[in-house]
Amino acid sequence: MVVVSGLLPLAAYSAGKPFDVMESSVAEIHEAMQSGNLTCHGLVKQYLDRIQTYDKQGPALNAMLYINPDALAQADAMDLEFKRSGKIKPLHCIPTVLKDNYNTADMPTTGGSASLAGARPAEDAFVVSKLKNNGALILGKTNLQEFALGGVTVSSLGGQTKNPYDLKLTPGGSSGGTAAALAANFATIGTGSDTANSLRSPASNNSLVAIRPTLGLVSRSGIVPVSFTQDEAGPIARSVGDAARMLDAMAGYDRADPVTAFSVGHIPKTYTDSLKKEGVKGVRIGVMQTLFGIGSDHQEVNRVMANAIEILKKNGAIIVPISTPEMDTDKLNASLDVQKYEYKSSINAYLKMGGNNYPEHSLDEIIASGKTHQSLSKFLLSAQGLENGLNEPDYKERLLKIDALKMSLANLMAENRLDAMIYPHQKRLPVPIGEYDQKERNGILASLTGFPAVVVPAGFSSPNEDAPRGVPVGMEFLGQPWSEPQLIQYAYGFEQASFARRAPASTSTARLARVD
Repeated sequence: MVVVSGLLPLAAYSAGKPFDVMESSVAEIHEAMQSGNLTCHGLVKQYLDRIQTYDKQGPALNAMLYINPDALAQADAMDLEFKRSGKIKPLHCIPTVLKDNYNTADMPTTGGSASLAGARPAEDAFVVSKLKNNGALILGKTNLQEFALGGVTVSSLGGQTKNPYDLKLTPGGSSGGTAAALAANFATIGTGSDTANSLRSPASNNSLVAIRPTLGLVSRSGIVPVSFTQDEAGPIARSVGDAARMLDAMAGYDRADPVTAFSVGHIPKTYTDSLKKEGVKGVRIGVMQTLFGIGSDHQEVNRVMANAIEILKKNGAIIVPISTPEMDTDKLNASLDVQKYEYKSSINAYLKMGGNNYPEHSLDEIIASGKTHQSLSKFLLSAQGLENGLNEPDYKERLLKIDALKMSLANLMAENRLDAMIYPHQKRLPVPIGEYDQKERNGILASLTGFPAVVVPAGFSSPNEDAPRGVPVGMEFLGQPWSEPQLIQYAYGFEQASFARRAPASTSTARLARVD
């Protein structure tokens, strides 16, 4: 009998064994519902009870900004529909948390900023509608680094979110509220957004899976923007399988985000076809040595990554060391990032579209309100100071360099016959609460090029008094555009060989084992 995390055999459900949401997946939840052992109401109630127990008391993770007041009523309606039809949608009654920069017509959307407190968009973001159409039940909205402008998840409206693995550390950002909530089993799946690292940093710091899709695979319309060149939306989950199911629901063309037109012809029938247990066998994987640290504060991450690479080798992967000093992430952040040039025009257009549903209508008004977190001041003033960032010579030069970087990265993979490349998403462990900058993250390469990347749990740092199970370390797979099916296959193959995910001790009350 193989013991892994979260699954009980269907026979156990049929025998009436109480269902436990801890570490449960979409497939497990649906199995329990179809066996008659679980209702949507019962499922949602368990998650709401966990939020009440752990979010504002106990470890006080402070991951949630808003709870859907109609969650149980919506669950009851789903139970009635399931009883009537016997049919189950791909995400039927799956409790989902949304980063609070995703527009929701029935809940506030604030970007975590007190300057937008009470803002209520007229309609859901395109992706939120797609999730709902696939049966997802939106449980609530999560805290984030305010306006998605940083990596530690602190905001003027929501305060500081804690890392559930070490309550003295930040959870990463900017999608840290979603990540902390999922790590602590407050919901089954969740959404994030990513301008430089913001899906993958929280996943890395919370033993989760995140997919930053190829630019254009998932619509950004109705999501509070930062940079139209670098922004992308994507799923966060506890397993590769759940992330793949989310991507099935989220991917697709949206006329309101024209870049999604490029996705046509690149979306498979289902990404779950890529869930192959021997997913890394015979795969050529480049190890980007430049993206590893060499100092004493990098050794815990390097140790975990060395073990992960050994697991890949033992499972048939062909490991190819790659040196790419020109792709050093500190250099890329300094010389190619375009956020400050695009931010004012992007946020102004978003606020204008919201009209009277928003208390502020421009970047100038947001700054004048004085209701933003102090960690944002430097960036906001820098963006405000550009009369028209899109006309800046440096901006246009950076766009040319980004095009050259895309070509260089594609050539690097082609010349070395690589199926994917790997590296730690962060060279070092999460920073302590009180610091406002998570340094040495490696996400910018995918963000600038628009190439897809998947972060998967790689392991944990050594345990200590504050982190009794250690602190998570995430490994990032990067591939060519539209290679999501392949990246999901590799990530799943590694996941099934390593079973690296652990639930945090601070919110663990039940099983961490399942039976396959």
